[in-house]
Amino acid sequence: MTAFACIFVPDFPLEALLRAEPELRPQAVAVLEGKAPLQIVLAVNEKARHAGVEPGMTRLQVEACAGLVLRPRSPLQEAATHAALLDCAQSFSPRVEDAACDTILLDLAGLETLFGELPKIGRDLARRASDLGVEANVAIASNPDTAVLAARGFFGVLVVPAGKEAEQLGNLPLEVLFADPKLFDDGQEPERLLETLARWGVRNLRALAALPDVALSERLGQQGVRLQQLARGATSRTLVPVEPPLIFEEVIELEYPLVLLEPLAFLLGRLLEQLCARLAARALATQELRLQLELESGWQEEESTTTHVGTDALVRPGRAPARQAFRRTLRLPVPLLDARTFLKLLQLDLKAHPPGAPIVKIHLAAEPVRPRAAQSGLFLPPSPEPEKLELTLARIAGIVGQNKVGCLELLDSHRPDAFRIQRFAPVEPQGGKPSATRKPAGEPSDAVTALRLFRPPMRATVTLYDGRPTRIACPKRPELQGEIVWVAGPWRSSGDWWQQEGWSRDEWDIALQAETGLALYRLVRDLLSGGWFVEGTYD
Repeated sequence: MTAFACIFVPDFPLEALLRAEPELRPQAVAVLEGKAPLQIVLAVNEKARHAGVEPGMTRLQVEACAGLVLRPRSPLQEAATHAALLDCAQSFSPRVEDAACDTILLDLAGLETLFGELPKIGRDLARRASDLGVEANVAIASNPDTAVLAARGFFGVLVVPAGKEAEQLGNLPLEVLFADPKLFDDGQEPERLLETLARWGVRNLRALAALPDVALSERLGQQGVRLQQLARGATSRTLVPVEPPLIFEEVIELEYPLVLLEPLAFLLGRLLEQLCARLAARALATQELRLQLELESGWQEEESTTTHVGTDALVRPGRAPARQAFRRTLRLPVPLLDARTFLKLLQLDLKAHPPGAPIVKIHLAAEPVRPRAAQSGLFLPPSPEPEKLELTLARIAGIVGQNKVGCLELLDSHRPDAFRIQRFAPVEPQGGKPSATRKPAGEPSDAVTALRLFRPPMRATVTLYDGRPTRIACPKRPELQGEIVWVAGPWRSSGDWWQQEGWSRDEWDIALQAETGLALYRLVRDLLSGGWFVEGTYD
């Protein structure tokens, strides 16, 4: 059976605003459009209608209404809400049509075996949209146009049975037909057409469907025939599927600038929950978060010795330069999908790197990747969860510094102990298989002489005879005292002579008499400073 579903969001500009500020849902809210002082009301919720506020009223007319919350229209939040609707539809069907900013169509052919009966699919679509922060109407019908009309005319979830389209749509007002601007691309004015039908006494779709076809065509042309077919639910067309790019971004435009970390963390938590819900709808995770904060332009704070700013402040005391944007990028070692972990990592990062000026807009983006698939081995010890390990490393980095936490990477250099610190990334276990180089149990291992380095190397006083060490004294190690009974070397090495941190050294292997026999040590002379050091001992 061929079936199509339509997701429609009534009062889309208002719903996009409430998605960003869900605490306003219990209040009377109106969305304004235009430039002050010529702003007019674009959309209102039910409580605002009960208070007497209607679309088209001016701001001066509604400002006297007590308890009414006024918000300007936000194209950025509408774009994010539209992307969330596409994610909702794409999580159910691969064939999705982007009909309008507030209307999404999807093909349900063959999906009943996966998601159940059509009423259940409709309820699941509405629930998924609600999880993404949008309250939408969902209608299912045998053709796309009937699904769109039903979603725009009825509240909640509705399934239109095949063959009963005209009966189901009959009570809807004519204004439902004229809500789609694509029907009037030929230049015909919808207001004049609607006025003509009203003079004929046509008030609903049932009356329009009952008009004679020939007479309607003679008076209104093909546009009238098209409207009558829509009212009867007799149209037939194919979807125009789109493949939206995998862009996951959320934005909030603030009414007042933010200065403290606590309210910023509250808003970041809301954005992260929306991003994680959208990623989960596509069965994806993220390994990189990009935060962009738009700062108040030209802001400055006067120096004051009486100002006390806590550790949760985003603005440090003193004079701050004027900046336009502040960007931070959070890269994770493994793909994750945990809003709480992301929020804690961003909080730690912002504490270490405050933006320095009040914030007027927050933009958060996630780079989608496939989720991590890992299975622990039965014979391997349990490793820390990546989320907890990343938080622990972030806390340590906040104390000792970003460049002092991670894993060591040896440099491709002849300089001894040359290394740098890289970001720690855990290695996934390879199914718990034993290493191919592991010796069987019971077989003796080959003896290996290893050099155990001293951290830091110990300074020593060395006596030379004919250019070779003959006696050593080390105040920190009593066992490093006395005659050198055996010596080998020197081995000279040098490098980076073209830089100030160049190095040049001679290495010796020496032996001292100990109670248990000979003790071998590595002796180094720094040719630049002339100092002697005991670098390590051979085990």
